[in-house]
Amino acid sequence: MSALQGPAREGAPAHHKPSLRSRVTRHVVLPLVLMWALGTAVALSVANYFAGQAFDRSLLDDAYAVAANMRAGSDGPVLSLSPPEMGALLFDQSESMYFAVLRPDGELVAGHAGLHPPPLADEVPYGFSDLSFQGRELRAVSLRRGDPLQFTVVMAQTTASRKRLLHRMLAYSVVPQVLLLLLLAWWLLRGIQRDLRPLAELQRAVDRRDARDLTPVPPSVTTFASTRDVERLGLAVNSMLARLDESIRAQREFAGNVAHELRTPLAGIRAQADYALAHADPQVWREQLQGIARAEARASHMVEQLLALALADEARAGLQLEPVALNELVRSVLLRFLPKADAAGVDLGGEGLDEPVTVQANAALLEGILGNLLDNALRYGNAERPHVTVTVARGADGRTVLSVTDNGPGLSAPEAERLRSRWTLGAAGQRLGEGAGLGLAIVSRYAELLDARFSLEPADGGPGLRANVTFADGS
Repeated sequence: MSALQGPAREGAPAHHKPSLRSRVTRHVVLPLVLMWALGTAVALSVANYFAGQAFDRSLLDDAYAVAANMRAGSDGPVLSLSPPEMGALLFDQSESMYFAVLRPDGELVAGHAGLHPPPLADEVPYGFSDLSFQGRELRAVSLRRGDPLQFTVVMAQTTASRKRLLHRMLAYSVVPQVLLLLLLAWWLLRGIQRDLRPLAELQRAVDRRDARDLTPVPPSVTTFASTRDVERLGLAVNSMLARLDESIRAQREFAGNVAHELRTPLAGIRAQADYALAHADPQVWREQLQGIARAEARASHMVEQLLALALADEARAGLQLEPVALNELVRSVLLRFLPKADAAGVDLGGEGLDEPVTVQANAALLEGILGNLLDNALRYGNAERPHVTVTVARGADGRTVLSVTDNGPGLSAPEAERLRSRWTLGAAGQRLGEGAGLGLAIVSRYAELLDARFSLEPADGGPGLRANVTFADGS
């Protein structure tokens, strides 16, 4: 099977499909041969037509010469040429010549009896025809004269010279063209094979590698390809392999993170369940069940964050940005978080939501950003009178800024930068024993996907932390 054999269609053996090289060759060489054959036939037909015109003109000149030597006799027109003179006039080295001079009633005046071409139409001085005479195919011309003598001269000759000329034209034109065509076909086949060689090398490079090998194909295939299309195909394959490698790496990281992070809460749930089963006191059961519920909530929250990060890594290629009414989206998210804020005793509010603000973004990612920032603010902004404010405003550079500000203890600049990494907990998180250090990592990743800038800085006018998401453009 050819190295360039395409994949088999469903239900059809692969060896029944032609290779790309044979298909390209057929699509190039076959039309070339057909056009050459058609062009050769047209050229030969035109050449044969004009050669026939030349022979016919010579035959007509002979008829005019015979007509010029007709004289008036006592019984009508007579030929004034003697037989030797007539033989000299009709001499042809390669053809047999025949002539006849006929009266208007068809009576023979001179020449060969039996030459009877088709009659001429009225007002037509001469005409050409093909006829058979004494078992030979002849080309004949009939020349009619009517003043002062009325007669018709019939001049005919065999067609061997015409056929020999056609054969010579065929030999001298077709044979060199066939040789040139073969040379051109060889050159095309060689060029097609040379241009498709990188494609075959690309196929062999992909076929030889293991399923776990997602490294790029060799540079010799992509960089030194003979055509831009093959080079682009190689680059596209490398790009696909890079995306597959990134996706598989993200899946492995996700699976490893889930396995690692769920081990502790599951072990705690199992220990609490064993402790409860070892006691008969309902109060112990209740306390352990409450602990199990809290551990399950933490595990569920962590799994949701892990899924959010995994989906963010997968969404890079197919993410579609569209105009989103930021003020309305923030208002709807705040309404969903109000019950949780009330339960935690946090004053939750918003600023700058009355004016319409539109940004190029993705609604789901915006909700993920705001949800994680509010969750962190409500969880760790533990001031005496905690309050959290969400603000939509214009920055100094005219860009739209979404801010979540709390009045908690705040963060130092090094700690703020460190918390943007995955699995990093701040002092408050370690003290409370909650979270997995993924919230700010999700916000940072979502902001990157939206082409926005995420930053953490101290709150204005006192303790606290302000998380800013600055969008690339807004209207």
